[in-house]
Amino acid sequence: MIYDRILIRYGEISTKGRNRHLFVDKIKSSIQRVLNDFPDAKIEAGRDRMFVVLNGENGREIIERIKGIFGIQSLSPAIKTSWDLEEMKEAALNLVKKVYKEGDTFKVSARRSDKSFPLRSQEMNHTFGAHILKNVPGIKVDVHNPDIHLQIEVRKKNAAYFSCENIPGPGGLPAGSSGKAMLMLSGGIDSPVAGYLSMKRGLEIEAVHFFSPPFTSERAKEKVIQLAEILANYNGGYFTLHIVPFTEIQTLIHKQIPQNYTMTSTRRLMMRITDLLREKFSGLAIVTGESLGQVASQTLESMYAINAVTSTPVIRPLVTMDKEEIIKMAKEIGTFEISQLPYEDCCTIFVPPAPKTKPKKEKIEQFESHIDFEPLIEQAVNETETIRIKPGRKQEEEFEELF
Repeated sequence: MIYDRILIRYGEISTKGRNRHLFVDKIKSSIQRVLNDFPDAKIEAGRDRMFVVLNGENGREIIERIKGIFGIQSLSPAIKTSWDLEEMKEAALNLVKKVYKEGDTFKVSARRSDKSFPLRSQEMNHTFGAHILKNVPGIKVDVHNPDIHLQIEVRKKNAAYFSCENIPGPGGLPAGSSGKAMLMLSGGIDSPVAGYLSMKRGLEIEAVHFFSPPFTSERAKEKVIQLAEILANYNGGYFTLHIVPFTEIQTLIHKQIPQNYTMTSTRRLMMRITDLLREKFSGLAIVTGESLGQVASQTLESMYAINAVTSTPVIRPLVTMDKEEIIKMAKEIGTFEISQLPYEDCCTIFVPPAPKTKPKKEKIEQFESHIDFEPLIEQAVNETETIRIKPGRKQEEEFEELF
């Protein structure tokens, strides 16, 4: 038997009230984008469930595409029938036979959202369970830890859905439902994880990467593009990356700022430029991969001195996580191996031997007041390269503004 649809269950958005349809529409839009090369697949969205009707498309490939979309709690390959009891029994039996292996146990979990269906949930469990026991030799019931879990949902409009497999989704809120923010994306382990966690809370993320040739190579740039491509899978099927030319500013900092304060100044200038790009592209916040106390620039005193250049909210999803927790999550989302590639970014060049761990805001402001950074900041923003990335496809560079 061939499944004819993918049943999608919502997660946290099920708790939403009158505006639930806005979140459902966001999930639907994300799915449509990642399935645009499956022309026959159709999406049916309802208040409580969503379905991808396959119409002959490859269900397994579609599941791989959509299972990482935020807002999806779980999904199942499913079969739809009418309320005709004999048709339902046949579908249930064929589905169990399809996955049954000798010695397997099973259970039936039925629920009806339309109470006009003549059988109650327990009656359905008994009716379909008995039919399977009668027609599948050797199968036994195990209600606690079954090998096969047949789920039946009876819904409105004379529709019933049968599935035997639950594939977990990431949960969270759908991309873009909480607004837009700019992620400061380095080539390291932390910032891609911060981007992932921000997107899980419904933020649409655009990334800002600082590029300092010849001190950083084209391979370092390509590494960040690869990270962005992975994040695109979680951002609704696309990702926008802004690559900022930072060589002149970084060289000037290295020459003019006292050595133990160069890191603080570098981060402050990055923050200022990111904030200008946030404003240009209508973002509402900045996201960083900082973890409290992990390195010299991430002490509370450093964060205070760096944060002083902006009044924009700065979101730090990793602030209380240790390195092992971050590495574990990086492996889970698929960014760790790329982050480990040995190509330096501008955060790791010109690192002073003894960076200030407790910088004074007043001191760094005094050091910077003797340098006219404004023309270089404006130039960096104007010369920023913007790339639109889709997972698994060649990215197209866009040198004009996106709006």
